[in-house]
Amino acid sequence: MDVKRLRLLREFADRGSVGSVASAMHMTPSAVSQQLKVLTKEAGVDLLEQDGRRIRLTDAGRALVLRADDVIAAVERAQEEMEGYRSGRATVRLAMFPSGAALLLPGVLDRTVDSGIDVRASELDVGYPDASPALADHDIVVTHRDERTAPVRLPRVEVTELMREPVDVAVAVDSAFAARDEVEVGDLADCDWISVEGGFPVDDVLLSISAVTGVAPRVTQRMLDFATIESIVAADHGIALIPRFAVRHPGVKPLTLKGVRAARVYEALTRPAPRKAVAAVVGDLVASAERALGR
Repeated sequence: MDVKRLRLLREFADRGSVGSVASAMHMTPSAVSQQLKVLTKEAGVDLLEQDGRRIRLTDAGRALVLRADDVIAAVERAQEEMEGYRSGRATVRLAMFPSGAALLLPGVLDRTVDSGIDVRASELDVGYPDASPALADHDIVVTHRDERTAPVRLPRVEVTELMREPVDVAVAVDSAFAARDEVEVGDLADCDWISVEGGFPVDDVLLSISAVTGVAPRVTQRMLDFATIESIVAADHGIALIPRFAVRHPGVKPLTLKGVRAARVYEALTRPAPRKAVAAVVGDLVASAERALGR
């Protein structure tokens, strides 16, 4: 079977439609369809089937995608080795959520300066369920989840846990709560909250607060940028849940939250059996996380 056609099948598994594959691979939809038909003939079994107006992978197609991952990974490792002989450099595409990048990326870049690896980092701020599909465009996706959420378990995704970061309650330094170092969840029932969008780990903690207190938190503003959230809290327009290492504003004081589990877990997602440079950068992420934790 041709590796290029196997790659198209894998792209279809990742992206879900012929049109999306064509756009990503800079081909026409008809060319993609034709190549997938040729691969079906090579396999001797149907790889795709109609699902209403769309097409989807058959069981045989999904099985072949798993094998395609192995074949493509082996080819990429061979290409990387040959490129290493030619140029001495390898490129790794790394996607990270913003606050995680602020904490871990500088250390990763420090470690790769003389390693022969060029890290191409980009920002990706999506909910946990949407993180693993991004492996269609990146070698490593660093994501985060609420600690009570089970890690993703997919045959085509390898998960490396990097660290656990407590989530604290951020209050204004001149607020009534600022004299404390910790706060019970029940004391927060009447507060105005500044939160992130639903589906992110910090908002999941708010749901737990609701379950414990029996009172739905009164969210007055929703922002994704923690710096913006801190500015609103510092002006005493509400309180917020902010991951411990993301607190930077001098007008904000973090308090330890009692009465509910409040933390997020950082994970690095890759394809199984990644090439050598990708595995090395995952190792750098682990080392950077350990340094952030003071280990």
